[in-house]
Formats: sequence, C-alpha cells, structure tokens
Amino acid sequence: MLAPPCPGSMLAGVLLPAGSRRSELSFPSLTGDITQKGYEKKRSKLIGAYLPQPPTANGAAVVRCRLQHSEGAPRRMLQAGNIGVCDIRDAAVRGRAASTAGNRPLFYFRFGVDQALPPERRAPVTPSSSSRYHRRRSSGSRDERYRSDVHTEAVQAALAKHKERKMAVPMPSKRRSLVVQTSMDAYTPPDTSSGSEDEGSVQGDSQGTPTSSQGSINMEHWISQAIHGSTTSTTSSSSTQSGGSGAAHRLADVMAQTHIENHSAPPDVTTYTSEHSVQVERPQGSTTSRTAPKYGNAELMETGDGVPVSSRVSAKIQQLVNTLKRPKRPPLREFFVDDFEELLEVQQPDPNQPKPEGAQMLAMRGEQLGVVTNWPPSLEAALQRWGTISPKAPCLTTMDTNGKPLYILTYGKLWTRSMKVAYNILHKLGTKQEPMVRPGDRVALVFPNNDPAASMVAFYGCLLAEVVPVPIEVPLTRKDAGSQQIGFLLGSCGVTVALTSDACHKGLPKSPTGEIPQFKGWPKLLWFVTESKHLSKPPRDWFPHIKDANNDTAYIEYKTCKDGSVLGVTVTRIALLTHCQALTQACGYTEAETIVNVLDFKKDVGLWHGILTSVMNMMHVISIPYSLMKVNPLSWIQKVCQYKAKVACVKSRDMHWALVAHRDQRDINLSSLRMLIVADGANPWSISSCDAFLNVFQSKGLRQEVICPCASSPEALTVAIRRPTDDSNQPPGRGVLSMHGLTYGVIRVDSEEKLSVLTVQDVGLVMPGAVMCSVKPDGVPQLCRTDEVGELCVCAVATGTSYYGLSGMTKNTFEVFPVTGSGAPVSEYPFVRTGLLGFVGPGGLVFVVGKMDGLMVVSGRRHNADDIVATALAVEPMKFVYRGRIAVFSVTVLHDERIVIVAEQRPDSTEEDSFQWMSRVLQAIDSIHQVGVYCLALVPANTLPKTPLGGIHLSETKQLFLEGSLHPCNVLMCPHTCVTNLPKPRQKQPEIGPASVMVGNLVSGKRIAQASGRDLGQIEDNDQARKFLFLSEVLQWRAQTTPDHVLYTLLNCRGTIANSLTCVQLHKRAEKIAVMLMERGHLQDGDHVALVYPPGIDLIAAFYGCLYAGCVPITVRPPHPQNIATTLPTVKMIVEVSRSACLMTTQLICKLLRSREAAAAVDVRAWPPILDTDDLPKKRPAQIYKPSNPDTLAYLDFSVSTTGMLAGVKMSHAATSAFCRSIKLQCELYPSREVAICLDPYCGLGFVLWCLCSVYSGHQSILIPPAELETNPALWLLAVSQYKVRDTFCSYSVMELCTKGLGSQTESLKARGLDLSRVRTCVVVAEERPRIALTQSFSKLFKDLGLHPRAVSTSFGCRVNLAICLQGTSGPDPTTVYVDMRALRHDRVRLVERGSPHSLPLMESGKILPGVRIIIANPETKGPLGDSHLGEIWVHSAHNASGYFTIYGDESLQSDHFSSRLSFGDTQTVWARTGYLGFLRRTELTDANGERHDALYVVGALDEAMELRGMRYHPIDIETSVIRAHKSVTECAVFTWTNLLVVVVELDGSEQEALDLVPLVTNVVLEEHYLVVGVVVVVDIGVIPINSRGEKQRMHLRDGFLADQLDPIYVAYNM
Repeated sequence: MLAPPCPGSMLAGVLLPAGSRRSELSFPSLTGDITQKGYEKKRSKLIGAYLPQPPTANGAAVVRCRLQHSEGAPRRMLQAGNIGVCDIRDAAVRGRAASTAGNRPLFYFRFGVDQALPPERRAPVTPSSSSRYHRRRSSGSRDERYRSDVHTEAVQAALAKHKERKMAVPMPSKRRSLVVQTSMDAYTPPDTSSGSEDEGSVQGDSQGTPTSSQGSINMEHWISQAIHGSTTSTTSSSSTQSGGSGAAHRLADVMAQTHIENHSAPPDVTTYTSEHSVQVERPQGSTTSRTAPKYGNAELMETGDGVPVSSRVSAKIQQLVNTLKRPKRPPLREFFVDDFEELLEVQQPDPNQPKPEGAQMLAMRGEQLGVVTNWPPSLEAALQRWGTISPKAPCLTTMDTNGKPLYILTYGKLWTRSMKVAYNILHKLGTKQEPMVRPGDRVALVFPNNDPAASMVAFYGCLLAEVVPVPIEVPLTRKDAGSQQIGFLLGSCGVTVALTSDACHKGLPKSPTGEIPQFKGWPKLLWFVTESKHLSKPPRDWFPHIKDANNDTAYIEYKTCKDGSVLGVTVTRIALLTHCQALTQACGYTEAETIVNVLDFKKDVGLWHGILTSVMNMMHVISIPYSLMKVNPLSWIQKVCQYKAKVACVKSRDMHWALVAHRDQRDINLSSLRMLIVADGANPWSISSCDAFLNVFQSKGLRQEVICPCASSPEALTVAIRRPTDDSNQPPGRGVLSMHGLTYGVIRVDSEEKLSVLTVQDVGLVMPGAVMCSVKPDGVPQLCRTDEVGELCVCAVATGTSYYGLSGMTKNTFEVFPVTGSGAPVSEYPFVRTGLLGFVGPGGLVFVVGKMDGLMVVSGRRHNADDIVATALAVEPMKFVYRGRIAVFSVTVLHDERIVIVAEQRPDSTEEDSFQWMSRVLQAIDSIHQVGVYCLALVPANTLPKTPLGGIHLSETKQLFLEGSLHPCNVLMCPHTCVTNLPKPRQKQPEIGPASVMVGNLVSGKRIAQASGRDLGQIEDNDQARKFLFLSEVLQWRAQTTPDHVLYTLLNCRGTIANSLTCVQLHKRAEKIAVMLMERGHLQDGDHVALVYPPGIDLIAAFYGCLYAGCVPITVRPPHPQNIATTLPTVKMIVEVSRSACLMTTQLICKLLRSREAAAAVDVRAWPPILDTDDLPKKRPAQIYKPSNPDTLAYLDFSVSTTGMLAGVKMSHAATSAFCRSIKLQCELYPSREVAICLDPYCGLGFVLWCLCSVYSGHQSILIPPAELETNPALWLLAVSQYKVRDTFCSYSVMELCTKGLGSQTESLKARGLDLSRVRTCVVVAEERPRIALTQSFSKLFKDLGLHPRAVSTSFGCRVNLAICLQGTSGPDPTTVYVDMRALRHDRVRLVERGSPHSLPLMESGKILPGVRIIIANPETKGPLGDSHLGEIWVHSAHNASGYFTIYGDESLQSDHFSSRLSFGDTQTVWARTGYLGFLRRTELTDANGERHDALYVVGALDEAMELRGMRYHPIDIETSVIRAHKSVTECAVFTWTNLLVVVVELDGSEQEALDLVPLVTNVVLEEHYLVVGVVVVVDIGVIPINSRGEKQRMHLRDGFLADQLDPIYVAYNM
C-alpha cells in the first residue's frame, strides 16, 4: 500500500504553504457534512488564491486544448472534463448549452511549468511551524509496554519519509447519524494539515497566505493533468521523473479538493450499443429547456449519459484510481494451478532473501538442580511443616480496593482450613456409599481475582484430598467471551463439582428459582462453597494422607489457543515440586521473604511464585488485585516500600501504569527489591517498559540488575529467567535484530540507526536441571542453526505432561524428539514445545522474539502480531485509540493470510483524526515490516470482547470480525495493495479470424451453435385468424362471428371482476375512440398517439381505437401519483421522443398531468393535446382504416433497458400478426381457453399478452394488475385457482412478492381452497438470465398447493425481438445445467457437476418459438461460434422488430442491430442482434417433432457485462455472492467506474452494522471472483432502482452514486 515514494505516486502530495487551509478541503464534507452550496462557497474562498491569473511572465505556457470525444462514448454525451474551476452548476448549464448547439467548446488553460520558476518563488517547505506544534502535542500518555523510544523514532522516521506528501487515501463518507462525536469541532472542518506526524497547523501565520503565482502554478499543473486524462498517470514511473519537485504528483491531491472531473469516459461497459443516439435517455433534439430528471430528491447534474459533473464521490474515486495506479510490490513470476487455466500467482522465494549461515546449534543445559537437604518431599509436606511449626507466620495478605490490608492468612490457618476443605470434599459430597468426588477426580476452582486467600485454601485442600484442581475464571454472564470454551474443558475433564467462595456464589447469575443456571457449553455442576462456616469439622482421628511427590496429576492449568479453544495442561506432583525447587534455586528464595504479586494467581507466573513456591519457602505474599490496580496503579510500588519486599512479580503493563501515575509520589524507595520479575519479559516489546521504568525509578533506589524478565509457557512452565546478580557492572544482554531478517526466520544484527529493527532483551538462562534447544517451527523438529529463529523446546522434569484427554496433540507438543541435521535424535528423553520463538545467544542467554500463536505467515514471510501492534502504537499522535486495546490477527482470504488490525477508538477523536491515524499506521507498517495491512478497523471504546483480566479476547474478536458483528465505526481496507496473488489479467489473443474458428470447431467435432423453433409453414392448423393480415380485421371478424364471447376480464384487489369486454363491446368502444381521434384530435393516419392508462380495459380499447383510426399507438406507464417528480419526466420523455401528436388518457390522469405537482416536475405547457376517453362521442366512424401494406407500422414499443437507455422499436402489422400466431401455436391457445396474466402491459411480451393475443387467438384473458398484489399478495394465485386456469404469465417482481409475502401463509391458503394443480405452464416474462433461485423457491413453496415444479419456466425477449423463447405446453421440461463460472469469464462454456466449486446453475429460457431461428455469434468478429462458446444470441424471425424508432434516424446502428450478417459461413441470412450473451446446448430430450431438443441458455446482457482484468464478468454473479455474505444484505448491485468495481449493498439492519459489511463484501468477491472491490457503498433498503420487470437499473444507480444522490449510510474506498 505505501511503498517507497515513486514518481507519479498518489501519495506524493506537497506541503503547500497554506497547509492548514488546504486541509479544510482535503476530505470534503467528511468530518461533518456541510451542504453542497456551503461547500462550494468555502471551496471558492479557499482556492481563490490558486485560480489561474491572467498570464504573467513566469514562463507559464498557454496551451489551447480541444476536448476530444472518447471512442465508445455515445454521441449525445457532454464533453467529459470540460469544466475549469468555475462554479460547477453554471458550468453544467453552459456545457449543456454548448452541446445542444452542437459545437464542442474550446478552453484556454494556463499550464504552469515548475522549472520555469525562479527558485525563490517556489513554495517553501518549512518545518518550523510544524515542529512547534509537535512539541505542544507529544506529551500525551504512552503505553510504555509497547514503546521503545528507538522504535517510536523509527516509526517517526518512516513516516517522515512520507512527510512532504499528503496521504491521499480517499476518506470514507459516512451518514451523519453514524458519526459518533462528542466534541463540537467535529462538525467543522479541522484545521490541521494532515501532513505527517508534525502536523503543522499554521493558523493566522504569516506563511499562511501564499502568493497567487505560487498557488496558480500547482493548480494549473493539476488542471492540465485532469484535462489530459490519465495519459501521464499510466506512464507515471517514467514520464514525470524529470519533474523536479514534481507538480505532476499532486494531481490526486487536488482531486480531493477541487473536483476537476476526469470523467473522460466512463468505463466502456456498453460495448456495441454505445454510439447509438437511439437509446435516447433524454432527447436533446428538442431545444425546449428541460429540467434534469431527479434521482431520489436531488437535482441530477450530468452530461448526456448521466455522468455527473460535480460530485464529491467522483473526486474521491478519481483519487482512489490515482492511488491505485502506483506500482505494487514487485511482480511475481510463477503460478500454481487452481484446477483451471486461471492461475493464482504463488509467491516465489526472493532470491536475495537472507538464509541462515551459522553452524548447527547445540542443546543448552541449565545448571545442576542442587537439592538442598531440608527441601520438603512434596508441597503438602511443606504446608504441613509450616502450618505446625510456625502457624503464626503470615502466608498471604490480601488488599481491599483502598489498598488497606483486608485479611492476613497465616500458615496455621492455611493448614487447618485446607484440611477441612479436603475432608469435606471427600466425605460430605454424595453419600457414604457413593461419594461424588474420589481421589484423582477433577474439581473446578471458581474464585474471583480479589480473593486469593479462599482460592489458595481450596487449592491446597484439593492437593491434600488428592483431587485435581482446575482453576478457572468466574463466568460473569451466561455467554461470556471464551467462557463457553472453558465449559468444554470442564466437560472433557469430567468436572462435576465447582468450589467457590460465598461472595462469588452470591454474585453468580441465578434463575428465578434461585438456581445457578447452566452456563453455555458447561457441564452440570454442583456448586460447593468452601468458607469454613459452611463446612463440617473433620473428626480428631482424620488426617490427610501426605505422600512424597509422584507422577499423579497435581493440577490442570487452562490455556487459550489462537483459535479460542481452551486446553488443559496437566502438571504432575513431581513436576510441581521440581518446578518450585528450580524457581527457588534460580531466584535464590529464602524463608520468610516478602513478595508482592500483581499477577493472576490462578495460572502462570502468578500461580507458580505466589501460591506454590512461596509455600515451599514459607514466604509472605502481598497480593494486589486487578481491581486495586485499576484504581491506584501505584499500589504495588507502595506495598513494596511499605513491606520492604524483596521480590515483586509484575507485567510490563503494571510498570507502564506506575510510570504514568508516579508524578505525585514523594517518598518512594525501591532499594529493598532484589528481584523484579517481569512475567511477560518474553514479549519483545517489554524491553521498552523495563528501560523506561528503570529510567524513572533509578533515582528511587531501583538497581538495574534487579529487573529480571522471564519467559514462560503453559506447557513448559518457566522456560528461562534472568538471575538476580549483585554485580551492577554487568549490563543485561541486548540484541538489535533486523526485522526483515526475522521475517525469514534469520538472525541478523543491525545497527540501531536502521528503521526496521527489533531490540530484544535476554530472558536469562535456562532453568536449573533443564536442557533447551530450538527447532524449526514447522515440519520435522530439526535443530536450528545458531543464526536461525526456531521454536524453543525444553527437556526437564518441571514441565507439563499432556493436554488433558487429547493424546494426539499431546504427542506433537509434549513428546518431541529434536534431531540433528543428520537425523540423529538429540536426546533419548522427550522435549516439550514452549510455543515461543527465539534463539540461544552468546553466553547461553535465551532471547525470545515472538510467540507461535501470534505468528502470521503472509506470502511466505513470518510476522509477529506483537511487532505489528508495537508499530501501530508507535505512530504518533496517540490520542485517537486506546493503547492497550489493539488486536492484530490474520484471516485467510484467497489462499494467503491477510493482516487485520482492530483498535478501540477514543470517544473524543474526530473522524478526520482517526482516519489520519489509520492511514499513517498503514504507512508505518509498510515501511517497517514491508507488509500490507488488509483491513484496519476502529471500534467504539469498550466494545471489544475482554478476557477476565481486561485484555482483548483475540479469537473472539476475530470471530466477530469474520461473522460481521464487530460493528466498527471506521474501516479502511487495502486489498489492492495486499492481494498480490490474483491471477494474471487475461491477455486478449490477437484476433483469430472467424473462418479459422469455424474450421477449428468442425475439426474438433463441435457443432456450430444454431437452433430453430418449429417451422411455421409446415404447421397444419385451422387458424381462422391467419386469413387476416391485420389485427384490426381480426377484431372486426370476431365481433361479427362471436359477438358475446368474453375476451377480457379485469380483476380488482379483492379478486372480484372489475370490468370485462366481449368481442363486440371492444369493437364498438374502439370505433368511438377512432371517431374521437379523427374529430377532436384532427389526426391523420400515421400520426403517433401516446396512451397513458393504468393497466386495464381502457388501454386495450384505446389501442384498437388507434388501429381503427390508422394512428400508431405507444403505450406509456402513467406517472405514479405519490412520486410525480421522478416518474413524470419519463412519461414526458417518451411522449417527446415518440413524436406523439396527441395523448389519450382517463379523466383522473388528465387532471394529474396538469396538476401543480406536475408543473413542478416538467413543463406542462409543452404537452401535446390531451384527449380524455372517459367521455366518448356516440357516433361510429364512416369507415375503419385499413393499412395499405402489412409492413407499415402497427405500434411503437418503448422500454427502458437495464442500462437505463430508453429505446423504442417499430412493430409492423406483419410482425405483430406473426408474433401472435407464434404464441398461439406455442401455448395452444383457443377460444375455449382462459389465461391469467399478471404483468405490466406497457412493453415487450407483457403488452402483447395483455392487449393482442386474446384478439388474435380468441381465448379469455384474466387481467390482474401487478400493483393490486401490493394490497393482496394472494390475488394472482387465488384467481388462477378460482378460474381453474391452465396457463398463466407473471413477472419476477410478482413471483418475488408471492414468495416473500405468502411464505408463511401456505397453510391458510390451503384452507381457503387454493389449488394450483391444474396449472401446466406458469411463465415468468423476462429479458434477463432466469433467476433460478427465485423460481425454485417459488416452486418449492407452492408445491404443497398442487403446483407442479415442471410448470414453472421463463421466457426470453429483448428489444430486437420481444419474445424469442417461451415454454409452451408440449415439449420437454426446461433443463438446468451447471457451468464453470471461471470458464464463462473467458467466454467458454464448460459443464460441471452440480455442487462442484465455482459452479453456476443456469436454467433454459424456455422453448424457442415457432418460426424463430437462433445462432450464437462472436460479438466482435461476427463469426459463428461452436457449442462450447459463450457468444451473442442472434435471431431471425418473422416477428423481429423492424428497427429502432429514432429522432435522428441513425442508420449505422439500425443496420448493425436489426440487419446484421455473419462474417463467415451463412452470410446471406439477415439477423437481429439481441445484445445478450448466451449459448446453445443440444440436450438428450426430444421435441414434439421428434428432433433432439436444443436448449438456449441466456447468461446476461452484453451492455451490463463488465470487462475486468481482461475477463468478462456478469454483475448478477458478483451480486449473488455478496448477498450471501451477510444476513443484513437484502439487495446488491455492482457496476464499474474507471476500472474500479463498485458494490452497492442495501442494509436491512441498524446503521451500526453498515461497516461490518465492508470486509465481508471485499472477502467474498476476492474469494469467489478473484476481483478486488474498489468502493463499497452501503445504502438503505429500496435505494437500488428496479424497473417494472424487476430488473436492476445499474446505470441509473451509477449516475446517482456519482452525482452523490444516494444518501449512503457509508461509502468505503478500498485501497
């Protein structure tokens, strides 16, 4: 992400003298939203100084620049990027005027040339102001635990490298309700220039006002760049090298501030339809001033194809694109095959990587364990001895939260109480015959952290009773983080009894009956309180049996693994005793010493020193609870002084807290300490705490040699500890290691001047009586070389012996036999793996550089989570996140580990601040560790799951992150930089000629992909309507022969008949309308009439009225009364584009069109004459018009395509009749049939079925307006059932409404008698790939109501042919195939088994209609393709439309779409191009005519397909993956913008969940599609526009997004 600076780099901003003022605009309106107007005002004020001045003599050249059109852009598109820095709105108006005038505007710009400036006029870069600011800023508290001054300085230096550059990461946009802020200044743009760590704030400074010439230079250079588009940026590495101070680098920077748009051309998603002015979305032929259509409620300012002119969004995207143009990490060479030609890159070992060169190490032996004669034979024996000979000696002093001694436990009391507990455990639980607990059983110890005395008594009670204690944390709630896993441990240990204290027992959650509920995942437990008053006294003659230490298990210590699972490490009695002896020898413990313990006494160092070894040596332990440390961090130091303690056990956190709090303390004296044990000394970053602590407290009597770091692990107990010496001249061991070397597991000593070094301190020597070696972390446990990092292994008596109940894992960890290079074992005794990574340095000193659990292997290099945390924490200033609350872990995405950082944000930090901090953390980690961070997330304070002692529960955090319930308040993803193993972009081969393709297919035995429906000529049927050429004649004939036959029945929302029409009623009504058109409308034949009717009978009558009058009808969906502002402009546009001479409608809509609301949306005076058909003339026409030629125009069919283009096609009389005949034959329609239609009757097959088919075939159509289903979702199915309908047609929206709305009501519908068993065809009318998931769930849902699954099918039509396929009555069932999605991206069809990886189910789009021929052609070369190729579907049929209806009559387009010929093979046939990609497959099934059935599979629209990385992607596939990614994603749409993939998701949930979606969406698209998402936009439900057919309008969405009109909840720009 933040590689070293490179020319043209996005990050190379420059420190302008007006630094502070510039930043006010740097991330527009992201801190608190200022309105667009306010923003413009502020911007012009701030940038005033930089605007181009009239030419001066400073050598700036004047360049005349003519803006060229990009090739594929539609002609009507405004010149992109023709805006200077004027006010954007009037520029838009001017631009539009210019483009309607037809000449392209010319612009003059001054392009500054940096070198031409005299040196003194260049912008000065002065650090003075910034350093002053820094001094004021840096005194905040620091987490010394992770802080080494060296490291902090290294990070500062690394960041300073990026200093004169502004981090140009586009900041995410957030809805204000999501911005959680406390301070008022969060809502005003911040005044700190976010340059580097010395954030220079130059407010009111003399340097704050740049001279206009300096300003204008930079500005113009940027403008020139913006105008030239991306030419320089693609070759940035070479071309701008000579740029001196490189003004070119700053393009991106200004993009964030001045919105000079570089939309030179939107990504060419529209391949061949882009030049057509046909799909005129907004006609520019008419010079009437139109108001721009609105999106939502915002004004849409755009160029012709909807590219917005001013928008914050596009500036940010531009910024992002520029950032991503920077070269990535070095390109990788080899690949591994992911079972397909799509090869994921696999990281090759770097030839220059450091390799270990030392000799093989030797195992290190600790000193002899010298058993002193009076050491007790077991720990219980020690307790008995001290309890009887010195019962008054203090054993443990506990503290209350005020730091006052709460209770002193003496050795006498410990002995008697432990005995009492032992007796009660063995004799008072269960019955005499059936005791609950026997020797050797496991018992849980559940004691709070502030009650060590009760816990200690219980622990020794168990040892005396010979039962095995399992000390665990107190479960606070039923679903505490991690407590479930502890429950599993208890279950696997067979624990049935839990010992606890009175107070703890009272505090546990209780059920209403007073019982303690069973915790999640826990076994059923008997809770047993160990307070003396609750126990019975043991009889005089009862004594515990005290044996010498043996191999029985003494206790089980729990350990949490990296994945969150909890294991129990068993420690035998002999190991326990030997460990105490080894610690006594190493630490030089003597009787009656005082030791202060701050650590958790239930496990690890706190247990070993504070509970076990202390009793062996009759020491006095002062226990400081965590609750006291929170109140008074100095308490432990005060106790050391007060009790003149010799030893203290602490963690580096406690040292850090003491440092923060020590200022107000006078009388501290630490000279009594002979040993300060640092329990987490093995954390490489503890050295900084030790150094800082020594620095401050040396003056208070602390000696350097007293600090004793130790290394420990649950498996190997104490691994090493630094011995206290009396010699203050011998400094402790230090290693300054190269971080780069460590990532390869190699030790290279470096100088402290280097940025990326790790300074480690030794953790002393191997324990007495132990042998240590280091082995390779993975594979065979082979000894490391002396300069290699490995996992430390220990062979000693004093270690754990197994993971309880897990023999396999035990073998791998506790029974390791290291081998030498030659394969010989090092020793006949097994070693234990410690889980620590390190090496044995000179003098036998042990160094630890990390933990196995924190290891993340990214592209073959190892990184330690602790190191990453330390670097993040060294990024100044630290006022944005809590120091101790950072989690680092890795997630596996696309076959590699990716680093994720999660930190808790302070409530008072602003968005801008946090974002700034995040971008700098990325820089620092990149510079120091040379690794990219995949995701950096900030969550609100106190929301990360905690461990019982307040740390972060890492595995739980990772779990929340992966399941999308972390609820971050800020997210920055960097997939572009981290993911380096994407498959190589596909190189398009030099085009193979169509002839070669055809020959290749023939040679390889592949069929040329072509198919046809039944031949119309050969079908014998008694079709009376065939003898008429025109539908108007068919209607007249039916009115004469079957006058009272009902053709149409319209249902209302209650399911009752609202209206019906017989043949003669329709005929008479049409006649009256014809008279009205001729007399009132004064129309000639051939005039166009817009029919604006709701779905119903009036529309049908008006249509035939037009035919009777010789007019050409155009059906138009009426405006929505609740949403006039967005729906009326479309009506107006269709009326204008279709050149309608008159508009027919009902009285109600007539009023609506002239209403006040309508006047606000469009110019109502510009409507053509409006005729209201509610009052019709009474007379009949003199004669009914009969067209002279069947090829004349019957009607126009207007529809908005999914790409948002409005296209009208011409349907001739001949095509209309052929169409009706084809459908009649396919569906076997006769006058006796009834068909239910629930479709919108405005275009395509929906209109034909609603208005035309019944008249042609004579069947009765039951019409159900889809809008009525919103009030009564069951309306359609009830009608189908009630009328015993066999054939029904619906749209996807209707099917979805039924599936969602009736899902839970199937039983009640059954009770109401709903029966679908008679349905033989239920066809979804569509112009897209069949939505197989929806049709299947619909079939499954209504199967119980009798619906046969084979009945449900789809049809397919498009603009050039309104119906190509339609599943008829006879013929085989629709088939489904599974294809390899990766092959499809390469335009190849490869069939795979169901359920195989990357498989995509595709359903046949229905049977090819009679009289239709289909061929699959290559859309580029127009050559025919074979069966195994994906290509464009071309169609030849009598009912093809005869062309687009255009204002301009664009011939090239007409011929291309409607009369294409193949470039090879059958070059005579004239085909229409559908614009859809698909393939044909010959199935094993037979058609009605006995031929093998050819199935057509539609994959997607060519216009919508996205070319990314040289491959073809269909939006729906990516959307399907995204919708599956998280339960809150209800809908999704994707589109590309300047080669970036933009994903818009609708969120069904609280806005707090919005940011959870960003990583999940990015992950799923990477994993399943090998694509990096550029922008993730989270919006409310219903924002993604959907047309009447239920298809997503992705291009409208794109325009709305770029014009900043979606009101998104969150927009994340992935780096």
